[in-house]
Amino acid sequence: MSDATAHGRQPQEFEKVLSGSDTAVASFDTHKRSALEQAQHFLHSSPAAVPLIVLVLSLLVFGVLVGGKFFSAFSMTLILQQVAIVGIVGAAQTLVVLTAGIDLSVGAIMVLSSVVMGQFTFRYGLPPALSVLCGLAVGAACGWVNGVLVAHMKLPPFIVTLGTWQIVLAANFLYSANETIRSQDIEAQAPILQFFGQNFRVGNAVFTYGVVAMVLLIGLLWYILNHTAWGRHVYAIGDDPEAAKLSGVQVKRILVTVYAISGLICALAGWALIGRIGSVSPTAGQFANIESITAVVIGGISLFGGRGSILGMLFGALIVGVFSLGLRLIGTDPQWTYLLIGALIIAAVAIDQWIRKVAA
Repeated sequence: MSDATAHGRQPQEFEKVLSGSDTAVASFDTHKRSALEQAQHFLHSSPAAVPLIVLVLSLLVFGVLVGGKFFSAFSMTLILQQVAIVGIVGAAQTLVVLTAGIDLSVGAIMVLSSVVMGQFTFRYGLPPALSVLCGLAVGAACGWVNGVLVAHMKLPPFIVTLGTWQIVLAANFLYSANETIRSQDIEAQAPILQFFGQNFRVGNAVFTYGVVAMVLLIGLLWYILNHTAWGRHVYAIGDDPEAAKLSGVQVKRILVTVYAISGLICALAGWALIGRIGSVSPTAGQFANIESITAVVIGGISLFGGRGSILGMLFGALIVGVFSLGLRLIGTDPQWTYLLIGALIIAAVAIDQWIRKVAA
């Protein structure tokens, strides 16, 4: 008697069982997702796609409403000039948000760094180049303090940076005595401080070195985040810090470096801010923290950390610039800009929540 017969089953029955099992597996493998599911998975794997689509659509809409002059080289480069500062500060904010944190002090660090560059030059007589280095060091130090408080003392990033925002802002006004260093004085004695405000032409397009700095910075950070171990660790910490720690990632060290680099980038934005406005003003850039968060959120970077692209942040900043210029050219009330940007923020968060439902 065969083994199959001994166990109460005929060979034909085993063939049916095996056949049924194969059919089930084949059915599972060939399951087709709906169009909505496919879109959801695509957006999950390409977080910069949504802001890019919104950017293209907004360009087309304003191109129709405003006319051909909206697509002129001058208008397009004007948008880039307007978002250069936000783009640089947004790059700093992106690094922090990818770790599931948030930095409310980026704007204050930016302004304090610019004030240090100006005051060290005109109050203490330091060479302008050395003053710039001191300003960059101050920005990095402020970011390092944020990182130590978050990583080593386990304090919530929102609370830490809310406190340091107030401290740095107060230090800025106390140190500068709320005095502005005039553009004429800078141009005459320390033109290097206005370097990022200088422009050059490519045909009818007018670019500033601040725009070039923004593009190069974002390109560099994109490469680091996507093609280096440090970048992968940043994403891993934002996704699950405990799992990252068990995998051998030095979570505390990475967090401190993220906040320190963020502070350094904010100081770079402070240098670019001097070039943008021409002077050193302690009251400039007051809303840079909100504007950077706006660019990050509209850019599709998840506030829960671990997902997003720095290119999306750039697209988010450009969307704000397109709306601002487009509505201005149409002649509408400026408040419509805030209304539409607010709606975009809410929509971006809703889309992020929907995309996060995709199973890993």
